[in-house]
Amino acid sequence: MSSPERNFFSAWARLRPAAASLLVAGLLGASSCTVQPLYMDNPVANGAVTGSIASDLSTISVKPVTTRVGQEVRNKLIFLLHGGQAEPAKPRYTLVLAVGSISEASANIQINTENEPTAAVETVLASYTLTDSKGTVVANGNRQFAVSYDVPRQEFAALRARIDAENRAARELAELLRLALAQDLAMGPASPDAPKGAPS
Repeated sequence: MSSPERNFFSAWARLRPAAASLLVAGLLGASSCTVQPLYMDNPVANGAVTGSIASDLSTISVKPVTTRVGQEVRNKLIFLLHGGQAEPAKPRYTLVLAVGSISEASANIQINTENEPTAAVETVLASYTLTDSKGTVVANGNRQFAVSYDVPRQEFAALRARIDAENRAARELAELLRLALAQDLAMGPASPDAPKGAPS
C-alpha cells in the first residue's frame, strides 16, 4: 500500500467515530419530527380524535361568483369538496372566491403588416377567504394556474380555443384550491397579516 493510501485510511479511521456520532444525532433529530399524512385524523390534546381534514373540507360552502370562469372554478371545487354531493345545509365554513383570467400571446407570426398571435397562454387566478360560522377568518390566500393553447386564424375558432383553455385552467385551479384549503385547515387559523388581495 502506497503512502497516500495509508494516509487516507488513517485519516478515515480517525474521522469514523465523529461521522457515526453525527449520523446518530441526525437520526434522533428526525425521530422527533411530527410528519403525518395531510388527510389522516388529527389527535387533540385530550386524546380524542377530531374529524379528518377530508371531512372538514366537506363542511365548506362556496359562495356564488359572478364570472363564467369563476363559475367553472366554483363548480369543480364544490365537486371536489363534497364528492359530487350537495353542499351542507349548515356549513361550518364559508369560502369566498374572486376569480379572474388573463390571456397573453406567446408566439406571433407576421402576416402582411400585422402580427397575429398563433399561440397564447391563459392564466386563471383566484383569491380566497375562508371564514367559520362565527365570521372569523380561518384562512386566505391566492392561487393561479396557466395553460397554453393554439390560436387559429378564424375568429370563432380562436375564441373557442381560449374558452377551452380557460376551462382547463379553471379545473386545475380548483384542485390547487382544494389542496390549499386542506393545508390551511391542518395548520389552523390564519394570521392577521395573511395576504388578502384579489386578482384583477
